[in-house]
Amino acid sequence: MLSFPNAKINLGLNITEKRADGYHNLETVFYPVNIKDAVEIVDASETSCKIHGIDIPGDANDNLCFKAYQLIKNDYDIPAQQINLLKNIPVGAGLGGGSADCAFVIKLINEKFSLGLSVNQMEGYARKLGADCAFFIENKPVYAFNKGDEFEKCEVDLSGWFKVLVKPPIHVSTADAYALVKPRKPLQSLKEIIHLSPTTWKNKVINDFEQSVFVKYPQIHQIKASLYDAGATFALMSGSGSSVFAIFNEPVKLPELEKNNLVYYNI
Repeated sequence: MLSFPNAKINLGLNITEKRADGYHNLETVFYPVNIKDAVEIVDASETSCKIHGIDIPGDANDNLCFKAYQLIKNDYDIPAQQINLLKNIPVGAGLGGGSADCAFVIKLINEKFSLGLSVNQMEGYARKLGADCAFFIENKPVYAFNKGDEFEKCEVDLSGWFKVLVKPPIHVSTADAYALVKPRKPLQSLKEIIHLSPTTWKNKVINDFEQSVFVKYPQIHQIKASLYDAGATFALMSGSGSSVFAIFNEPVKLPELEKNNLVYYNI
């Protein structure tokens, strides 16, 4: 069985406080976009994970897809599977590709073996794998809070806008990004702002990671500036970086940005 896990962007990201357990509380809006991997599960004599496409550091059997299988295997008598992952979503880009992959594996296993898992049950498995993994079970825009793993429905629709994403050849470590961020309560909750027109978002919908990431990687700051120079209505770094997305009123081409970066159009 085959499926196509998609990436997400963060429409705003406020790191509100550090928790006693070492994690951070935050608020963000997860929004699905059209940059995709491919993942397949097939019957096998023993379970393994094979990765193709973009290189992912580490042992393939430490991949979240493999861990997703093992989580369900602990509770259900399912046969061994070979997991084939074709990696296309950039790594270390704040796009949630690994989280999407493991969530889609959970959905594939549920469908293939008719386990009858509910959305809540599948989200429960996904939450054990990472804070944003559960988002990809329903894969619809949500306002996310606490560790980023609690959701409320969010009526945000960017389908009428032309969306572009720029990925520089930079890998931003999520751990490093969190180590440098300074938690603070926003003056106004993202939950209140996100329902306004995107034409009002500039300087209101922010990403708290930008401040520290831009200092360390000024190229990312320059990409955001270049997107505004090209006429973007709104531009922001996604997640902990390094990709920057923008929304435009109409289709654009960005040849200057294509010279040194991956540019995805109409995401």
